[in-house]
Amino acid sequence: MIDDTNSRLPFMKMHGLGNDFVVFDRRSGGPDVTPALAKSIADRHRGVGFDQLAVIRASDESDAEVIFFNADGSASAACGNATRCIARHLMNESGRDSVVLKTQRGLLSCEDAGNGLTRVNMGAPILGWQDIPLSYEVDTLHLPIEGDPVATGMGNPHCTFFVEDAESIDLAVRGAQMEHHPLFPERTNVQFAHPTGPDCLRMRVWERGAGITLASGSSSCAVAVAACRRGLTGPNVTIELDGGIIAIEWRDDGVWMTGPTAHVFDGVWIG
Repeated sequence: MIDDTNSRLPFMKMHGLGNDFVVFDRRSGGPDVTPALAKSIADRHRGVGFDQLAVIRASDESDAEVIFFNADGSASAACGNATRCIARHLMNESGRDSVVLKTQRGLLSCEDAGNGLTRVNMGAPILGWQDIPLSYEVDTLHLPIEGDPVATGMGNPHCTFFVEDAESIDLAVRGAQMEHHPLFPERTNVQFAHPTGPDCLRMRVWERGAGITLASGSSSCAVAVAACRRGLTGPNVTIELDGGIIAIEWRDDGVWMTGPTAHVFDGVWIG
């Protein structure tokens, strides 16, 4: 446990397409991050502010283990953009062009994609209702919800709506409503997307436990899988998010995500 009244905790601030993170490096040990502490740091007025918090730990199975917290202090099993940011940090540190990270999602392969971009294999999508999970058996390609969304698991649950114009959606209202829909017992990330060209999508996202975010890696993977399953795109998709462009490839070995990362600054949290 951390004594929040008398602690100095070095951290890194990173982002992927504006999806921002506070990262603690605990490979050499140190106190655990509690949900309460994560929630305090997430406050954008009284803390540092982030969409997700990530903790890097030493691992015997991989180059490092990473755990994630949402801005509300809840745990998250997956965070694609944070995974890319941490992979880039470890590759820069080691001089290598690839690393493997252990997450609750499993062992994720990460690599330098050239031109300052980083690629990560987020694993195979989860398509079965019981594993996403949903509250009861339904067709995950056509949920019994107004708007005919698609459910996908990427280590965390996702609900994707294909609409005529994602820009016109009141994301603050619709996202908050759907996050807590009873069909999703663990809540859900929510996306609204529409095709903008061959194998191109415009997407906006509401993240479970964080709200509206400029980008989301796992959401981008889920939308690409949902679009391919619906026949709206092929397996390789370019997605335009509020924070920029990300490329998704649904391959035989998993869903690969490629995009930019940024290490913004280093700081110290004084509890």
